[in-house]
Amino acid sequence: MASILRAALNDIRRPRLSSRACSTVAHIIPAEPPIEEETLPHYQAAHYYPVRIGDVYHARYKVAGKLGYGAYSTSWLCRDLQCATPSPIYTVLKVSTCLPDYPTATDRELRVYEHLAKVDSSHPGQSLIRQLDDSFDLPGPSGTHRCLVLQPMNMTLLEMMRMNPRPFDLPLLKMTVKRLLLALDFLHTEAEVIHTDLKTDNLMLSLEDSSMLADFATAESETPSPRKLIDQSRIIYCSRKFRRPTGGRNYGLPVLCDFGEARIGKESGPFVQPHIYRAPEVIFEMPWGSAIDIWNLACLMSPIWDLFEGQHLFGDIFDSRGGHDPFRHLAIMVALVGPPPSEFVRRSETAEQCFGSSGDWIAHHEAPVPSVSLGALEKRLSGQEKEVFLAFIRSMLEWMPEERKTAKQLLEHPFLF
Repeated sequence: MASILRAALNDIRRPRLSSRACSTVAHIIPAEPPIEEETLPHYQAAHYYPVRIGDVYHARYKVAGKLGYGAYSTSWLCRDLQCATPSPIYTVLKVSTCLPDYPTATDRELRVYEHLAKVDSSHPGQSLIRQLDDSFDLPGPSGTHRCLVLQPMNMTLLEMMRMNPRPFDLPLLKMTVKRLLLALDFLHTEAEVIHTDLKTDNLMLSLEDSSMLADFATAESETPSPRKLIDQSRIIYCSRKFRRPTGGRNYGLPVLCDFGEARIGKESGPFVQPHIYRAPEVIFEMPWGSAIDIWNLACLMSPIWDLFEGQHLFGDIFDSRGGHDPFRHLAIMVALVGPPPSEFVRRSETAEQCFGSSGDWIAHHEAPVPSVSLGALEKRLSGQEKEVFLAFIRSMLEWMPEERKTAKQLLEHPFLF
């Protein structure tokens, strides 16, 4: 399987660091414009722990360089000082933001990882989930920051898509979907966990060439990343990428990551899933379960539609101001998968704003049903191959959650063979 992924990545070229950073003295960036986490909406410096390269945390993890950032955390490559081996051992430290009045995604992620650690299973999908090695808290100026110590990974599928403009071919698509379905089957059947947030930046490629970690640390030491000095206690560093694997090989295989939005058991709430992957029962605030992951999978840009077709299945669902338009979203659903059964409409009073008692679309003044179909959107396949692919997609895009194929059932679908 790894050879399939290598072929898809043959032409990828890693971006080089700016020449400004190519010296033993780090380039200091001016106060303006914003960089890294400063560019995020609602950014507040006090929410982020002031990590410094070279610092040691938990008396064990020495920061070697910055890997990335997000709305709720920053990620750092660290050397594990307690592992007495001839070669240095590296790990990833994910430091959460501090939001005193709200639980962070990292808090939820730790709870899910602790739950998963208690699951006694030999399911093959368990190995396709990113590993948590340790956790601890850091007291910061504004409160406590939860820290997760995670298995180092290569790039996300989103990064791979941006670096390689060619869409996935069919064998690579099938391999990626199989691995994701195995991970979901473990989560749903063995662990009773719903991921709720399947997207390309939550799928990462495993890191097969471990020398890339030491080379990252050496590169940061010899050519320090550009940085911005905020005050005596805070520095914002530019993230650094891993070099390409030696010989352009060993890019690794997809692994499911990031459980910051995951739910355990019957726990539920209305605010889950990215808008473009949102299942109809979530839109109507009905009770939901693991079937929302299956709808999400059908819409997901990486293993199903976007990497294969180069577009979002439900992309045109936003109004002129960029806000989610549920009427437009639902109208596209009707166009692609047909009207819902009357039983679905009866499950929510809100659904009556859009559908008649028999499931017919009545919200024409809000959004017309577009003239589009799954068959028309799919342009790369033909004949029997196209029919099987569309049947695979349709088996996940059922209005009634209980009528969607489960991950286990999808693994047996003819499309994957």
